[in-house]
Amino acid sequence: MAGPARARKNAPPREEVLAAAMATIAERGLDGLTMAGLGREVGMSSGHLLYYFRSKDELLLETLEWSEGRLGGERRALLSAPGTVRERLDAYVDLYVPDGARDPHWILWLEVWNRSQSAATDAAARARQAAIEGAWHRDLVAIIAEGVSRGEFRPVDADRFAARLRALLDGFSVHVAVGIPGTGRPQVLDHVREFVDESLTGP
Repeated sequence: MAGPARARKNAPPREEVLAAAMATIAERGLDGLTMAGLGREVGMSSGHLLYYFRSKDELLLETLEWSEGRLGGERRALLSAPGTVRERLDAYVDLYVPDGARDPHWILWLEVWNRSQSAATDAAARARQAAIEGAWHRDLVAIIAEGVSRGEFRPVDADRFAARLRALLDGFSVHVAVGIPGTGRPQVLDHVREFVDESLTGP
């Protein structure tokens, strides 16, 4: 049996494992993601995967963090993009809302939060999940505050408004991700634009 040193030497880069996990979720859903199957994809045994990730819960959380890191780069780019603040807010919403039913990032997000309710989930894992949410919130607050300061948006408490808007986005996004009829991505984007018009730019 290979020891820890041998396992470290033979292991593929961690990002390769996380990318393979996300690709499996996109192709076959969460039920199709097993440690044995993922191991075959990256040339590792399920035992070696468990050595690195300790549990499937940790693998899922790290995969979510990896996916969020990529989305975070897109958010930072849109925050510094030229154009109006409203255009940047629309781009943020477009990035936030799932692409459609069974969007792999959102299905993973829902699964990780569901698993976090287990008594076995430690405070550190919950804090990592909260950090993901915090990054989305801070960026939205920054967009709203900039719109207010430039006079594009009516005066609002940016933090409170961001909390309410994200609650709206989360609710609609869950509906899109699980495929509830009548709440597809186009309908949701229309609802959110109408809410923003009424709340931030309307008379």
